[in-house]
Amino acid sequence: MTNRPARTSTKPADGRPRLLSGGNPQIPKGDGDAPVQAYIAAMPDWKRDLGRLLDALIERTVPDVQKCVRWNSPFYGVEGQGWFVSYHVFTRYVKVTFFRGSSLQPLPPGVGKGKDQDSRWVDIHEGELDEAQMASWVRQAAALPGWDLT
Repeated sequence: MTNRPARTSTKPADGRPRLLSGGNPQIPKGDGDAPVQAYIAAMPDWKRDLGRLLDALIERTVPDVQKCVRWNSPFYGVEGQGWFVSYHVFTRYVKVTFFRGSSLQPLPPGVGKGKDQDSRWVDIHEGELDEAQMASWVRQAAALPGWDLT
């Protein structure tokens, strides 16, 4: 038998979710709106308002959107089609990833690496959200086959 270090909780003593490297909230895997809202509530500083804006924009653009949290990030999808977008907190920005982003017009600027050449993303810094462009990308992405997370 080996001695293993004690497992740390996902929550600090004050009950709030722990922030991982770069300030990304550590939220347990879960389906539905509640884990996504917990993630957004735990986003630090100006990123929390951006998370609220992104969530509302996605809901408005895709009225029957499905939500979940996987790998400490919120995912949005269409039932029967899969997951089309996710976002993740970094120190200076929030990265919004479109899983079939290579099919979007105009192309989001970030380019996938390795096995996932279809992904594209946009890094949103404080005050830089282009809501009209984001809504266009979300609308386009929701119409494409998405990722299966099972």
